[in-house]
Amino acid sequence: MAMSGAVAAPRGPGAAPPGAYGERRSVVESGPRLAFVTLGVLLATLLELIDTTIVNVSLPYIQGNLGASQEEGTFIVTGYIVANVIVIPLTPWLQRRFGRRQYFFASILIFTFASLMCGLSSSLESLVFWRVIQGLGGGGLISTSQAILRETFPPEKQAAAQAIFSVGVIIGPTIGPVLGGVLTDQLSWPWVFFVNLPVGLTAAFLVGTFLRNPEDPQKLAVDGVGVALLSIGLGAFQYVLDEGQEKDWFGSDAIVIAAVIAGIALTAFVLWELFGARSPVVDLRILKNKTVTAGSLLGACLGVSLLGSLITLPQFVQSGLGFTATLAGEVILFRALTIMLLTIPSARLAASGKISPVIQIGIGFLCLAISNIWLAEVTTTDAQFWTFFPPLALSGVGLAQIFVPISLAVFGSVGPRDIPKASAMFNLARQLGGSIATAVLITIISRQAAVHQNELGSRAALGVPAIRDYVMQRGGPATCTHASRSTASSSAKRRRSPTRTRPASSANSRSCSCRWCGF
Repeated sequence: MAMSGAVAAPRGPGAAPPGAYGERRSVVESGPRLAFVTLGVLLATLLELIDTTIVNVSLPYIQGNLGASQEEGTFIVTGYIVANVIVIPLTPWLQRRFGRRQYFFASILIFTFASLMCGLSSSLESLVFWRVIQGLGGGGLISTSQAILRETFPPEKQAAAQAIFSVGVIIGPTIGPVLGGVLTDQLSWPWVFFVNLPVGLTAAFLVGTFLRNPEDPQKLAVDGVGVALLSIGLGAFQYVLDEGQEKDWFGSDAIVIAAVIAGIALTAFVLWELFGARSPVVDLRILKNKTVTAGSLLGACLGVSLLGSLITLPQFVQSGLGFTATLAGEVILFRALTIMLLTIPSARLAASGKISPVIQIGIGFLCLAISNIWLAEVTTTDAQFWTFFPPLALSGVGLAQIFVPISLAVFGSVGPRDIPKASAMFNLARQLGGSIATAVLITIISRQAAVHQNELGSRAALGVPAIRDYVMQRGGPATCTHASRSTASSSAKRRRSPTRTRPASSANSRSCSCRWCGF
């Protein structure tokens, strides 16, 4: 088989086989072997991405079953995401140190075993611990998956490889809430974890059997300082994003301390990796490549648009429109189905060279902008199920035009050895973009809800005719001495007797015994 991108090395009697001493071998596949590798990688990708959202709808059940408060229950999600974010930038080093096939195979098994233990957990502490382990395994799946597909598909099919990966990236978080709601309603919350077992074992078998290493494992020095600084910095930063709104942001000492730690640790990490480390655990010099830097920034924007709406829209249609969890998930599927239909044609267009990637990506973001404005206009209490189809379908059109061209541009600008590094930066940026969007949107929604609640509370009184009619239509008393008074007369009476106190609460002393006004 012809060598693709291999580093030249002297050959002769006793020469090392391809892949030894850092030499890269071609791992391009074809036929059934390519199909099996692709299926294993896609299943592993879906495993990680579905678990970023599948647990959200089950949290109330988990909290009730384990006797946890709402604040304690958030650590079930936060622990997974923090561990995930920390591992993503480390994956290129881990692939080189242990071998890509070995590392990817181990990550799948760790994720699958942790899923089993999550489902068997009988305490909050145990569940959070295994969610962290699950996140450590899952962090090795995404960027490694993308790098594997990049090097397994032949050059003429690179667009198809990235199209397959993009479908997994976008569909996974979308079907997570739907699947989680169905499993929780029909079975019980542990099944949101048990469902990973057959998928994980299948993916592990396919990867262990058919995936090949592009190079042999290498003995690399461990950059302990870099790993520690990265873990502390990214962990603290993700904690600020996940817990900021719950703890009133910088009104909380814990958030302030975490933000300071994140700033100091990440700054020290950058300086150490660039000027201090002899063998950096994260090669930040990859960002000197302008295409990788631009692609990572666009990946962050993609994460903002993709994950932001996955948080806000399901909450609105369930709380504001009374949709079930399953129906809310079906609304999001409008976008997912559009992406599935258009990703392959978009990939072919990008690979054909008939249109500039800049133009294609620009059209995609323009469609996203229009769809978001449109969605904001139609998201009202009068909206129906099909009201959301046009803007979400347009959003799907935009996303289908973005992911593949960005991926092709980024990976086409680096050599084979730097593909894992570029993939890690791109996926880390996408994950952090989604986390930032989620934090900002939840803050806006929570604070606006508080403003509206205070405004309504200040105006809601049984003396207001509209309030009185609403109460009576829903079983309130036809005659209520306090509801029948006008607001003006009630206010005047209060002004005449400002120090008047209500009598002690008893059935005989109350001037009105209805359960609506409380007097």
